[in-house]
Amino acid sequence: MKAARFHGKRDVRVENLPEPDRDTLGPHEVLIRNRFCGICGTDLHEYAAGPIFIPTQPHPYTGAKLPQVLGHEYGGTVIAVGPEVSDVAPGDKVSVQPLVSPRDDYFGRRGLYQLSDKLGIVGLMWPWGGMAEYSVVNHYNVFRMPDSVSDEQAALIEPTAVAVYAADRGGVKPGSSVLVTGAGPIGQLQVLAARAAGASRIFLSDTNDNRLAMARQLLPDVITLNPKSDDVVEAIRDQTEGHVGVDVALECVGAEAALATCIEAVRRQGVVVQVGLHVGKPAVDGFTVTFKDIDVRGSWCYSTLMWPRVASMIGAGILPAEKVVTRRIRLDDVVRDGFEALLSPAGTELKILIDLQ
Repeated sequence: MKAARFHGKRDVRVENLPEPDRDTLGPHEVLIRNRFCGICGTDLHEYAAGPIFIPTQPHPYTGAKLPQVLGHEYGGTVIAVGPEVSDVAPGDKVSVQPLVSPRDDYFGRRGLYQLSDKLGIVGLMWPWGGMAEYSVVNHYNVFRMPDSVSDEQAALIEPTAVAVYAADRGGVKPGSSVLVTGAGPIGQLQVLAARAAGASRIFLSDTNDNRLAMARQLLPDVITLNPKSDDVVEAIRDQTEGHVGVDVALECVGAEAALATCIEAVRRQGVVVQVGLHVGKPAVDGFTVTFKDIDVRGSWCYSTLMWPRVASMIGAGILPAEKVVTRRIRLDDVVRDGFEALLSPAGTELKILIDLQ
């Protein structure tokens, strides 16, 4: 089978690997014929500067190490299942929830699998990934999709779950005012998730006018701001009741300046949610956090139990995640038309899907 494997910085190769053997599946394993796979910002960071999350020595729980088959935003069709798998069957269309962790450690016993110290991720710290024709995952990593969810949408549930979980962490509710910093794929999905949660006024800040224009196409009433030309905080205060700022600010960049903007733009007793991953250790204005009596919360991945909920939101059109897709490519072209295209400073692409058939 063909697979895109990460070997090192700017070294992703489309290689021919042996197909997984359906006759040697473990009792709880599922063999999938992959259909669509998205290129995530994490994949892009690995390509441009990695290895970061991908282990160079065997992962303590999954055993995975370089070279790594990439891809954790994907879905497909079940080909075969292990003898003790009962929740999916051959022929089922599924979406992959890629987090792998113990079921019986401190967090696993509480259903908080994403918080495990032994966490692994399919496509980053697992022998298989979505940027390949086939993959093998655990039974708890697959969720059967309703007929209302297309093959493309099944590949978008993972990044959408990130945004829905962050909106939950921020307490976004009907009538909320919300700021999202960063108009990349997660930021755009965050705008859609905020609206799906009931936010009535949504601001989006980014330095790339192309991506701000894309956001206005996704949601015509989103208020877009560019910190290069706009006083973002003052513009937000001018358009919120009492000149106080937004109820919730969601930082989807992973940049110190964006986090500072969120802290300034949120109202007193508002909530700031850190969604993007910071490369370094940003300075935080502790005085303003205290003086404004605000909450600053992290948002790590998502609850792994969210897949049916997010699938139903997408399938019902409440959260039209497919609108962020700007290109579909072949696996053979993943470097030139995928990774390199997404690294272009023009920012004309959002979510690129790899068509594996």
